[in-house]
Amino acid sequence: MSDCLFCGIVSGDVPADLVSENDAAVSFRDINPAAPTHVLVIPRVHLPNLAAVGDAEPDTLVAMLRLAKEIAESEGVAGDGEGEGYRLVANTGPNAHQTVFHAHLHLLGGRPMGWPPG
Repeated sequence: MSDCLFCGIVSGDVPADLVSENDAAVSFRDINPAAPTHVLVIPRVHLPNLAAVGDAEPDTLVAMLRLAKEIAESEGVAGDGEGEGYRLVANTGPNAHQTVFHAHLHLLGGRPMGWPPG
C-alpha cells in the first residue's frame, strides 16, 4: 500500500535500522523502544494484522516466528539465563494499541517483563 509506513520500509523508500530479513519478512529496531532489545518483525506482504497473516499466508507467519527466534539469539536474549528471555507481542486493533495497520510482531528483551502485561 502506498501510504503504509511499513510497506515503505519493505520497499526501501523509508529508512529504518534493519536487523535481519528472510524471503517473507523484514525486521528493524523500533524508533521508540520499550526494552533494551525492541525489534519489529513484519511480513513483506501487506496484511493488516497477525491474524490476517495466519489466515492468508501461514508460511509467512512461520517465517516471521523463525526470524524472531534468530534475532533473539543474535541479540543475546534467547536463553533463560540472567538477563535473557524475550516476549513477542502482536497488537491487533486500536483497542490493543495497534497504531500501524501492517501486521507486525514486537520482539522485546533485555529486561525483566512483568505479568500481566496490560
